[in-house]
Amino acid sequence: MRISTLVVFALLAFVASLTMAGAEEKYGVKVYDGAKYDAETSQVLITAMKVDGACYRTGATPAQVNEFYRKQPATTEVHTSPKGGMFKKGNVNITVQSPWLNMKTGQQMKDTLISIVKTQ
Repeated sequence: MRISTLVVFALLAFVASLTMAGAEEKYGVKVYDGAKYDAETSQVLITAMKVDGACYRTGATPAQVNEFYRKQPATTEVHTSPKGGMFKKGNVNITVQSPWLNMKTGQQMKDTLISIVKTQ
């Protein structure tokens, strides 16, 4: 039983790393270290808002995430504040928000949401 738990954990870690690598390859933007892919919020972004993007969540503060994106090569700071920020890299927008509204439940979330969206 213990071995199967370790196998499941290893498989989940592998899938998470593929999701992050996939976003970095697809959008050319590094995902904030330690941020986790949020499939539900990403799906709302894709289906309801009709955009090509992915969402990630982290317990880091907006200031920490903003500082990370400020240091990324070829990334331009559009705007930052204590509650979030916006950055641009080519035709990709990076938005940082905290708190943020879960569009499916209407609940205000306290962690930090990172949205990476490719524009036309």
